[in-house]
Formats: sequence, C-alpha cells, structure tokens
Amino acid sequence: MTAIIKYNAGNVQSVQYALERLGESCVWTDDEKVLRTADRVIFPGVGEASSAMQYLRARGLDGVICSLQQPVLGICLGLQLFCRHSEENDTTCLGLFDVPIRLFSGVAETSEKLKVPHMGWNEISNLQGPLFTGVAEQSFVYFVHSYYAALGENTIATTHYGTNFSAALQRDNFYAVQFHPEKSGAVGQQILRNFLQL
Repeated sequence: MTAIIKYNAGNVQSVQYALERLGESCVWTDDEKVLRTADRVIFPGVGEASSAMQYLRARGLDGVICSLQQPVLGICLGLQLFCRHSEENDTTCLGLFDVPIRLFSGVAETSEKLKVPHMGWNEISNLQGPLFTGVAEQSFVYFVHSYYAALGENTIATTHYGTNFSAALQRDNFYAVQFHPEKSGAVGQQILRNFLQL
C-alpha cells in the first residue's frame, strides 16, 4: 500500500488515479502511524512553498517525513520542499537535499526570453538509478513550475529550460521529480511503476 501525504496541496487525485491504473492501492493521509507503516510514500504538490511548510510544521509532518525509512517520492512542489531553501517567499524547506530552489529569471543564459512558469513537455537527460529503468534518454515529460532545483550531487536527471536544472533527485530512500509523472503518459507511468517496485 502506498500512502499519499495529505496537506494543503492541489492535484492529489491525479496521482491517486495514476497509481490505481497501475493496480496499486493507496490512501491519502496525514496520520503518522499510517505514513510510517505504508510500503512507500508519495509527497505530491501543486502549491506555494511557505504555506505548505507552515502546514507541515504545524502538524509535525516535517519531522515525520524526514525520518521515513521506506521509499519516498516527492513530485513537483514535493521535490522543492525536499530541498534546503526556496526563493519562493524565502522559505526554509526540509533539507533532505542540499540544493537551493531558484526562480526562473525569465531570461535564458543566451539572453533568450523565457516564459515563466515553465509549462509543457520537455526532455529529461542524464538518467541515473532505478527510477529510470526502461526510460530512454531524452524522453519527454510534463512540467509546470516557476521555481527549479539547481544541479547537485543528488541530481539523477536533468532538463534544460534557459539553464540546466535537476529534473530528479535522489538520496538514500528519498526520490523526487520536478515533472508530473501522473501527467506524462507512458513515460510517467513507467517511472511510477519503477517507484512501486523499489
């Protein structure tokens, strides 16, 4: 059974439906006991960093998340909150990855104008680890975000949008993706299937 962390984030149902299509039973919960006993945990997210962190801290979920021992997957805002600090409202995050979260400036390294948020299909490259078993280099996945994770030692996939950034991160049992696997067709389904097999 997979537990989906319940907090003030949008778009949780689409993750749940994606898991159910793969035959996985799941529960949407903020109960510490359920989170600790689940086979794996998903931390989804569409929302704003500081209010999400306030919600987690108020309920003690920040400490619970950081101490989980089973495979944990952060999605979109989930990836950003796993990092050290976000420029979004100067937010101190969970610090599972020693990586800063930065705002897309709207100008690429080539001085080309960028639309912010970064929205739509883009390639993932430099794929590493079991999350990407059976996923080809330069596969396309779906992104919607204005903030991005810098590259670091925990980067296991990269994407280019004005600059190179971490499309996915991993440290020990913690995995995170900036894109939305639940909206990324067959590629996203394969990534979720790989997570369920960890």
